Amino acid sequence: MIQSQGYRGYLSSRPFWGERVPQHVQNLVIRNYCRDNNLRFLLSSVEVVMPNTYMILENLLEQLDDIEGIVCYSMFQLHHEKHLRMKVYSTILSKCKSLHFAVEGLSLSSHPDVVRIDNILCVKNVMSNALGVDALRKGIKVAAATGTMK
Repeated sequence: MIQSQGYRGYLSSRPFWGERVPQHVQNLVIRNYCRDNNLRFLLSSVEVVMPNTYMILENLLEQLDDIEGIVCYSMFQLHHEKHLRMKVYSTILSKCKSLHFAVEGLSLSSHPDVVRIDNILCVKNVMSNALGVDALRKGIKVAAATGTMK
């Protein structure tokens, strides 16, 4: 039987967006977030190690009738693909629940929250494909040396 009236933590056992955080640290951050925001913390669930697998998150979404919501360690644990994130958001909103992101101190419980959080994730996705400072400098030097810079 799932304990009701609380928030289930969601941890990653694999890197997300190039970051790796030990599970015990993730759990501490989630627990502190819940304490600071007066949310009753339930035990955390840990996502499987296989890349691009979100079986545990999907399972938590199926449990929303029995819990108040989910507290993720970070918003960057969510799917990279927008349409898959939107399924998560839609499920949360349709059940009138909330999704929290402990590291960022953000939560999602309305459509404006979806826009705000997904905009941040989209920017992060674009920035991960952007050139770094060294690559930009090298490109400028090459353009200047070849006369292609105007």
